[in-house]
Amino acid sequence: MNSIPTTALGLAESGLPVLPLRADKRPFGNCRACDDLACGGRPNMRTPGPCACPWPCHGWAAATTDPVAVASPQWAAAWRRARTIGYHPGGAGVTVVDLDNQAAVDWARTNLPPTSTVATTRGEHWIYRGAMRSVNGVRDGVDLKSTMSYARWLGPGTGTLVELPDVVRALAEKAPSAVRPKPRAVTVPALAGGGECRHRSPAYLERGIAMAEQRITDAPSAVHATVYRTFLAVLSAHGRCGCLTETHVGRLFSAAQAKGESPRHCTDAWTNARTALGM
Repeated sequence: MNSIPTTALGLAESGLPVLPLRADKRPFGNCRACDDLACGGRPNMRTPGPCACPWPCHGWAAATTDPVAVASPQWAAAWRRARTIGYHPGGAGVTVVDLDNQAAVDWARTNLPPTSTVATTRGEHWIYRGAMRSVNGVRDGVDLKSTMSYARWLGPGTGTLVELPDVVRALAEKAPSAVRPKPRAVTVPALAGGGECRHRSPAYLERGIAMAEQRITDAPSAVHATVYRTFLAVLSAHGRCGCLTETHVGRLFSAAQAKGESPRHCTDAWTNARTALGM
C-alpha cells in the first residue's frame, strides 16, 4: 500500500507545504488537465504556459499546507502515483543547502555552522531557519533551495535547526559572477511568405532587448515569473518577423542567469513562452 498520501497529509497538517513527486523527482501536473504536461507546461516552473487550472498545479507553486487540498479528488491521482514527497522550503521558512557529493559535504563541515541535517542518496541536506532566493551551482555540488524551489522530504533529520547564517546568504550573491552563459541558438519563426520586418529600424529592436534585460535585472522578487513574462513580451513583439538573433536571445538568457536562473529554467521559460504564443 502506498503510504505517501497519508504521510503527505500529516506533513501538510503540521504546516509543511507539500507536493507529489515522480520517481525521477520531477513534480506532477496535479490536475487532470495538466497530467503528463497535457497543457504544454513545465512542472518545475511557476508559470506553466497555457494553463487555466483553478488551482496552482505545477511545481513548487502547487505546494500546500491545506489538508483539504492534499486529500481532494483533484490531486488524489497524483498522490497515488507519487514515489516521493516534495516540499517548498521557502514556504516553510527554511533554506536547504543541497550537498550533492562527499566533497561538498566535507566543504560544508569545514565552512558552515552545524544545523539540522538529512542524508540523501549522494550527500546531505543542511537545513537552516530562514528563507532566501534559490540558486543552483553556487559551488561544485552545492545548490541553495528555498523560495520558488522544491526539495525532497527525506525525514526530520538530526541535529538542531539554526538560523540561516550570513555565509550561506553570501553564496547566493557570489553565484552570478561564476555564471558565464553562452548565447543559445534559437530558431525563431519567420513571417509567412518571408515578409519584411515591420519594425524596419534596428534601433527599435535594440531598445526592446535593452528594456527586457533591465526588467529582468531590476526584478526584486518572483524572478521565475518575471523572466517568463519578459520572454513572452519579447517573442510577442519580435518573434514572428525573424529579426531576433542568437545574440539577442543570449543577452536575455545572460540577464536571467545573472539573477540566479539556471540554463534549464531559461530554456523552459523560453519554450513555455513560445508555446503560449503558438510558435
